[in-house]
Amino acid sequence: MKRIETPDGSVHVRAASMELAGTPLLLLHGFPTSSFDFADVWDALAKDRPLASFDFLGFGLSDKPRAFGYSLFEQADVAARVVRELGWPRVHVLGHDMGTSVLTELLARRERGLLPFEVASIILTNGSVHVTMAHLTVGQRILRSKAGPLFARLGTRRTFKAQLRRVFAKRPPEATLDAMYDLVARDDGAQRLPAIIRYIEERVRFERRWVGALERLDVPALVAWGALDPVDVLPIGLQLAREIPGAQLVTWDALGHYPQVEDPGAFAGAVNAFLRRADG
Repeated sequence: MKRIETPDGSVHVRAASMELAGTPLLLLHGFPTSSFDFADVWDALAKDRPLASFDFLGFGLSDKPRAFGYSLFEQADVAARVVRELGWPRVHVLGHDMGTSVLTELLARRERGLLPFEVASIILTNGSVHVTMAHLTVGQRILRSKAGPLFARLGTRRTFKAQLRRVFAKRPPEATLDAMYDLVARDDGAQRLPAIIRYIEERVRFERRWVGALERLDVPALVAWGALDPVDVLPIGLQLAREIPGAQLVTWDALGHYPQVEDPGAFAGAVNAFLRRADG
């Protein structure tokens, strides 16, 4: 565990297997949770290569500043800084949920020669790059409305867990949901959610920038999708697999929005198999 300082706040980073020689893997988590989402697959993914995850600003154990835009562009700055501070010249990048959009912004910068590291391959899993195809939850819609700040202020552990359960196809352990809630609520994090969720508007505004980067991608790509996700529905994954040149597609018919939590073995197995092929 370490902290990396940015101009806007301190970022919580977890890194492992730094002594291994394989191409590192960077994990980008989603909304509204944190890098804890990868806890159950951590050991399996760290067997063959250096591995790192971090909490975006406003999430988990990272700082949750009031005076921050929470733009996907700013979060991409954070991701790039983490890679730079870890000293990695080349990385595989996996994005889940909101992390898929941060990943596509990194790819847009790569196209323009603005990324300070090489991307070896990408993995996209259950995220709304095509946000117009997504089925937002009631909670997400309220957070985006004028009632968002009040909704965030009045939210409880019970309501949070009830909403989150709906995006799982397999009922998660209560301890997992409790940990997710604790990390969201830490340092008044729930009060940041109405500001953070504005990233959905950016997905609409900058869709061509980000989808275009995927359509022109020239590195190996895997689209890995829980088919029963009620929010980031399967057609989004299928669309991405069609758009990305040479993309591989893996779907899990019995899994929902958090495949890495619902079936860690299947998730880690698919990711590791893809990375071995990508490394040649």
